[in-house]
Amino acid sequence: MVKKKKGGKKPKPLTLKAVQKCVDLTLDGRRRLDLGYKGLTTVPACIQKVMDIGELNLSRNLLKKLPPFIEHFDSTTVLDLHSNYLDEIPQTIKSLTGLTVLNLCNNRLTCLPIEIGKLSNLHILNLGLNQLKALPNSIGNLKELRYLGLSYNRFVIMPTCIGKLKKLEKVNLEGNPIKYTEMPGVKKWSKADRFHVVKESLLCQNCLETFKIEREKLNLTKNKKQPVGRKYIFTKLKVKKVDLEIKNI
Repeated sequence: MVKKKKGGKKPKPLTLKAVQKCVDLTLDGRRRLDLGYKGLTTVPACIQKVMDIGELNLSRNLLKKLPPFIEHFDSTTVLDLHSNYLDEIPQTIKSLTGLTVLNLCNNRLTCLPIEIGKLSNLHILNLGLNQLKALPNSIGNLKELRYLGLSYNRFVIMPTCIGKLKKLEKVNLEGNPIKYTEMPGVKKWSKADRFHVVKESLLCQNCLETFKIEREKLNLTKNKKQPVGRKYIFTKLKVKKVDLEIKNI
């Protein structure tokens, strides 16, 4: 029986050989470097010698910062950094123009650099479970974005830059202390309301009838005399689905 040593040692830095063993192929033939759940406190510099990485997984580690050399992974399309201790994203993120998926969920982010708006090919951006109160206006430059995850942050109003995302299909704002939207002409939304915007062609007949009833309710103010104009609420968003739970702080 091997006896456990008292006072656990820090994990040894990953060698290039160890990193190379973590490379595999995705179903579509891309090279994937999986360094998830390795107890990493820093990103090993030797990964720079592993070329042509399509997907880079650094999730579930102990990372607090991203190194400057992350900018060299400009051909990487998927970068997974969820469940770390990141409190900032470097400006060099702008060099990763090949990214289509960026997962920053479950970190300690309080703000984002404006350079994130340079990721022009991004389709999926997950920022859930952070400490964000606002988004930089440059987010509106992500013209290819389809999904934006903002759940369980600290937003009290819906970020206006979302309205510039023409191809956006879903926004997740669940778990934020949002009280109301400050769009002109729109009354305060009542607490505990949940909105789903979908194409009517995707609904069955029963769901369509239910949807129409709920839509009529939303179109009326409390005195039931003046319509709120629900279409206006989501005109700028142009999304298929919005998940939004409104709570009191």
